[in-house]
Formats: sequence, C-alpha cells, structure tokens
Amino acid sequence: MQHIGVVGLGLMGSALVRRLQAAGFAVAGYDVDADKRERLEAAGGTPVASLSELRSRCATMLLAVFNTDQIEEVIEGPAGLLESAAAARPTFICTSTCDPARIAALAARIAPRADYIEMPVSGTSGQVAAGDGVGLVAGDPQAIDAASPVLDAVCPKRQYLGAVGNGGKAKLAVNLVLGLNRGAIAEGLVFAGRMGLDPVAFLDVLRNSAAYSQVMDIKGPMMARREFEKPVSRVDQSYKDFSLMLDYSRTLGQQLPFAEVYAKLLAECIEHGEAQWDNAAILAAIARHKI
Repeated sequence: MQHIGVVGLGLMGSALVRRLQAAGFAVAGYDVDADKRERLEAAGGTPVASLSELRSRCATMLLAVFNTDQIEEVIEGPAGLLESAAAARPTFICTSTCDPARIAALAARIAPRADYIEMPVSGTSGQVAAGDGVGLVAGDPQAIDAASPVLDAVCPKRQYLGAVGNGGKAKLAVNLVLGLNRGAIAEGLVFAGRMGLDPVAFLDVLRNSAAYSQVMDIKGPMMARREFEKPVSRVDQSYKDFSLMLDYSRTLGQQLPFAEVYAKLLAECIEHGEAQWDNAAILAAIARHKI
C-alpha cells in the first residue's frame, strides 16, 4: 500500500488524512505537537518523529501547515524535507494559504530537486473531510497528472489555474469574499437580535431570502447560537489570511477598505482570547461594538 505523507495534523491536516484513508492510501504524518501525532495513530495512521523520517517513507507529501514561513522551513529548513537522503524525487502538494510571490519563488528554487503543486483548498475542514472542498490547483501539468490519484482523493472538485502562485492568488480573493460574507451575516444577525428578533429563527428567514449564501448553512447556526468553541476554521487562521491579503494588496497599490475593517475585528477577537475559536466568532466582535 502506497504511503502518502501529511505535514501538519491540525484541522485541515486531519481532514486530509481522512480523505486519503477513505481512498485506500496508507498515511504517515508529522506534526510538532505530540498529541496530534497520537491522534493520527489512533485513527489508523503512522506517526513519525521527524520530517526526514516522513520523507524516507513517502515520495508524495501534502503540506497543511499554518503559513508561508512554515512551508519554507518544512521544505528547505536545516531539518526539512529536502535534507533527506531519500532517492526518489519528491512531490509536495501545498494546501496552505500562502504568499503567492514567495511560493512561486520557492517552487522555482526547488524545481531541480522536487515537484511542487500548489493546491490551497476552499472550504472548511469539515467540508474537505466530506469531499466538498474545492482545490485551487497550480503547477506543472505533468506533475499534477502524476499526482492525480492523490488529488482526486483529497479534492474531487478542482480548478486548474496555471503557474504556481495563481492558486494562492485565487485563494486570497476567494477568502476575501468569503470572510466579508461571514461578516455581513454576523452583522445582520446582531442587528436582528438588537431589534428583538430571535437570531435562530431569523437565520431561516435569511436562508429563504435573496441574501442567501452557502455560508449561512456552514457558519449561520454557530453564529445564531453563539457556539464558537468547536472550530472547523479558526479566528487566527482567518486573521493570517486577511493580513496576507492586505500586505499583498499594498504591493499592487490597491486599498481593500472592507478587508481592513474585517481584519481589525478579527484582531479584536484575538485580543479577547478567541484566537482558537471558529471564525464565526466575528459575530462576537461585532456584538461588542455599541454606541
């Protein structure tokens, strides 16, 4: 049975593991958190103690770490995947939301030694586990074709975007729209509640109105009931993504006024100790703003 590696065993990494196992792959995984490695073992995977051990077992590895810095460190760092003496040419499939320019540069640097496929995933960890995530794929078509059994297992729904970097660009733009959608729903629910409407009942009104979006199904119940402590996508992850959007937009000379407000609200959530909550907690930040 072919082993596929997963680096990062958090919410998204765990969803990737479930998809791979359901498709019949054996999974080896690494995370700096020993508890997460133990959970992988309990789920039938093979935890490893280092990146070099993972590389010795696997030629194809999915990367689900937090940010661009960690992607670069995992691949190129002194104890990274490329430091292994394993003979087979590796394929790295990056599912993290990263800086597009830095990722394009990384892919070019490692091209003589490894294939790099960019595939940030649009969807919560729950949607990915259910096979409903959308992979935003970029990279060399031959490498993508060779990795198609793994890509099929993880994201049956995919869109090809061309050169490495374009996947990240698309993901940032998608997450911008998605985040502002969450913010609009949250503000509407807070407003309805202040007017005396029951937020749970009003959510059904929203779902049957012209304002409907899929976000109401995924995040609406959490918002209406103010149940944020079992995340499928976290506040700190969203703040990282919006910070990256704003940084990248400045290089383009483009202001993102709504994104600036949204990032400020996420920062307030983090200041209130809510970094690990589901990003539906944007509602809590909005609710704290009173005249």
